Amino acid sequence: MDRSTPTTTPPLVCWNCHERTLGTHFCSSCGKVLQVPEHSDYFAMFGLSRRLSIDATALEQRFLQLSWKLHPDNFVNTSPEERQVSLKRSSELNDAYRTLRDPVARVEYLLAIEGARKEGQTKQQAPPELLEEVFELNESLDELREAKASGGDTASLKQRLETAEKNFRGKLTALDAELQNVARAWDQSLASDGGAERDAVKSRLNDLLNRRSYLRNLLLNVQKELL
Repeated sequence: MDRSTPTTTPPLVCWNCHERTLGTHFCSSCGKVLQVPEHSDYFAMFGLSRRLSIDATALEQRFLQLSWKLHPDNFVNTSPEERQVSLKRSSELNDAYRTLRDPVARVEYLLAIEGARKEGQTKQQAPPELLEEVFELNESLDELREAKASGGDTASLKQRLETAEKNFRGKLTALDAELQNVARAWDQSLASDGGAERDAVKSRLNDLLNRRSYLRNLLLNVQKELL
């Protein structure tokens, strides 16, 4: 697992012995499980820098190690406060693992903690290059709904929608590949001092996430009508 440039965080103060500690999960002085620090993030929890390329196997191994150490069953004979801390720690660890193991969720989370995640408008707009295809798809959806309501023949309409669904799934796959390419560009930008470069990459990632959300919602609407 990459630990070359971990997120820098200030030393913690242990809730039990009140000593400053360099430990991430356990106090280096008294050994008690530490509270989740306010400045922590999911990457830091696994000793990672804010990179989007993560070794999935190493992440899983680290998660299993920490999950065993932080499991509430290990703290049944401790004080109520320490049991509560362990419960919170274990829950946070599970959330962190679920997020970081998923490439798309990982991008969304990174943008969120970087203050760069901006959702699309309340009524999402179709990507400009897809306007014509989206218009035709929505027409087909309306026709199918009308046929269902009137008891008309839906077979040919469903076949047309299935073809359109396959087409848009291909676009979603291509978009996911582009998202991962830009994610690699983010990792490369960390090696430079170019804040403007990183901002441009974050903007592009945000745009791709919004497009992906639009396509997924579109496909969900198609699937709903094809049932």
